[in-house]
Amino acid sequence: MNQARIATLSSVLIFATLALVFSTSAIAQDGTIYPLEAPDEPNAIPLGTGGVEEQDAPETWFRQWGDPMARNISKATLTPFLPESDKANGAAVIVAPGGGFRWLSMGNEGWEVAEALADQGIAAFVLKYRLHPTPESLDDFRESMNRTFDDAADTSSQDEGPPSRPRRDLSNQLEDAEAAYDLIVERSKEWGVDTDRLGMIGFSAGAGLTMHSTLNSESMELAFIGPIYGGMGAVEVPKNAPPMFNVIAADDFLFNGKFGIIKSWYEAGVPVEFHLYQNGGHGFGLGNPDRTSNRWFEAFMHWLEVNDFLNANSEE
Repeated sequence: MNQARIATLSSVLIFATLALVFSTSAIAQDGTIYPLEAPDEPNAIPLGTGGVEEQDAPETWFRQWGDPMARNISKATLTPFLPESDKANGAAVIVAPGGGFRWLSMGNEGWEVAEALADQGIAAFVLKYRLHPTPESLDDFRESMNRTFDDAADTSSQDEGPPSRPRRDLSNQLEDAEAAYDLIVERSKEWGVDTDRLGMIGFSAGAGLTMHSTLNSESMELAFIGPIYGGMGAVEVPKNAPPMFNVIAADDFLFNGKFGIIKSWYEAGVPVEFHLYQNGGHGFGLGNPDRTSNRWFEAFMHWLEVNDFLNANSEE
């Protein structure tokens, strides 16, 4: 087992221990925000993209629903999760966790997903991108977090027409995604990555970053994208847009009966696969108990296989 995976498994054990120390299983599932000591990230590679303006508070971590999360991130990093050599197939994925661009769900939508991809022979790279500032006080942050979800659930400004500009300034986040992409390309031989099969998936805000990168980056040439429970508004599809695998649950507040992005991809003649699950809510990561959305990762792997993204000889 390589060092990246050993370090990650060690972090998982640390988080499991913290869960036992701080709470019973009932408390761990109550959604309360608890402070958490920042974990070691020995394999995180600094991307050197700079800081965040007007960011006075230091990076801090908390735990909610048993998941380690980070906020006030002002220095972007990329953490590789490389598959065992006998499993590696050359495909690679940038993984962008979500959190409303104010925090990152590093476990549920980052490390755990990367581990699952590596187990399937795919080199995964968790992007810890810069965030918009949040209050230093945990109590003030809780209030800010609730307002973010309220804003996300407000669909009054959404329609089926292409938006003229993003709702937030994502220039820092785009720069981080581009730096991650460039680093993977630069070290592709070392990491066993076929750059023609390098894609990106993201969750919630990470899905938004995936789409923003697809629509706006002039340097990233993604082979495929997977926005998972992201925004569903229509977009203007660029030339040479990559195939898209899209997942959302019908009871997700971001869905609200919208199919705009799917229609945009379809009408542009770009391959798209869409899974609307009966239930799952928002933020289900790899899955929650007794939800139909729990099979999305299996479907994603099948989609990658059918489209030859897992085939080392697909370009030959």
